[in-house]
Amino acid sequence: MRYSKYRRTLLLIVDLLLINLAFLMIMALFQAERAMPWQQILFLHGILNSSWLILTLFTSPYQFGRAVRFAQILREHYTLVILHFTFSSAIILFQGLYHYPNKVLILGHLVFAVLLFAWRASFIYSLRIYRAKGFNFRNVIICGQGELSDEIIKFFRTHPEFGYKYLGTFDDNKKGLRIRGAIRDVIKYSNLNSVDEIYCCLPYVKYSQIRKLIAYGEDNLVKIKLISDFRGFSYKGLQLERYDHIPVLNVTSTPLDDKKNYVVKRSFDILFSLTVIIGIFTWLFPIVALMIKLTSRGPVFFTQQRTGKDNNNFLCYKFRTMRVNNDSDHKQATKHDNRITSIGDILRRTSIDELPQFFNVLLGDMSVVGPRPHMLKHTEEYSKRIEKFMMRHFVKPGITGLAQAKGYRGETKELIAMKNRVKLDRFYIENWSLLLDVKIIALTVVTLLKGDNNAY
Repeated sequence: MRYSKYRRTLLLIVDLLLINLAFLMIMALFQAERAMPWQQILFLHGILNSSWLILTLFTSPYQFGRAVRFAQILREHYTLVILHFTFSSAIILFQGLYHYPNKVLILGHLVFAVLLFAWRASFIYSLRIYRAKGFNFRNVIICGQGELSDEIIKFFRTHPEFGYKYLGTFDDNKKGLRIRGAIRDVIKYSNLNSVDEIYCCLPYVKYSQIRKLIAYGEDNLVKIKLISDFRGFSYKGLQLERYDHIPVLNVTSTPLDDKKNYVVKRSFDILFSLTVIIGIFTWLFPIVALMIKLTSRGPVFFTQQRTGKDNNNFLCYKFRTMRVNNDSDHKQATKHDNRITSIGDILRRTSIDELPQFFNVLLGDMSVVGPRPHMLKHTEEYSKRIEKFMMRHFVKPGITGLAQAKGYRGETKELIAMKNRVKLDRFYIENWSLLLDVKIIALTVVTLLKGDNNAY
């Protein structure tokens, strides 16, 4: 029996209850400090509930497969919580009826995030325990015997929590304990044994046989799934596209190729950059500009061509931290570099020199988080020496990145340091999520507060 429609309804109802519960708890604490009219409280809950409903309508967070890992489900749901915080806060900020303290919105969402984690974890693990005991399962058979079919059988047997009951394999050329018959026997067997899903392993099954099985599946509500051997490729880079009626498998896709993910990241970049520019840059700029002018001759800003997305060059902005020199376009800053000014040393150690790059983010050349952009000379040099180096240019470069948050920043004296940096950049590109961006920003802030020996 399929419970998907009931599962989605249950998850939505409980999520809405948790949102209201979280904010009622925070409002109860806040009421002890300052009374708030019930109309204002009701208005807030109306915005919170309607925002969650709208976001779930467009993101479909409750439609996840049986074999999806819990970490992936959790990552998508926490991305939704961040979006909900941004979306609902924006509505509350621009409405003119009531004022709500920032701590109510922040603490409310933090409590909701904790409650959501507890609820989602208990639901998913309870469901998987239920399936592992032999309930809510799906009968599956495999067409085509070979190494690939052995792998999928192993998966079914080692993961009973996903609820797949393997009944047997069908093959025209092989015999054995698992072989139930030839491919032509599949339909008869499926009718007698209530088969829910049929897995066809390519190239062991002929095209004409697959077409016949698909037609059968459409008429009898049986799922037909095709399995091909792409184990030599990164599974995270596989994406099925359609050119009219022709299916094309893209083996180098990234999460940010998805338009929805791109919109999420771009929206976050704009909101975060505006917050930094308005909240920090506007008052800090006159102070920094004056100190730069007093300590050395030259412009306040330093601009340089850097390599951006799709290997397109862009003009990167920074506060000038060095005396004007002819080596800036090909020579990295080194420890005790005599080109660095006294104020420049402070700006570099605190990363304040990077603040103008938030304008690059608004212009669309950069992102808040991403692989750090390199000088053109270094891009040309390292692309020849490091395998898959250019993959880092599938996405926009960032003001900070996973490599920088993990300590790989500044001068790269040895090739292994750049290889490790590129490895982390590739991991970020292949595993991007809004939650990962937030984590990297938090790690960067912690690193700045602690101090970084490589910041010079």
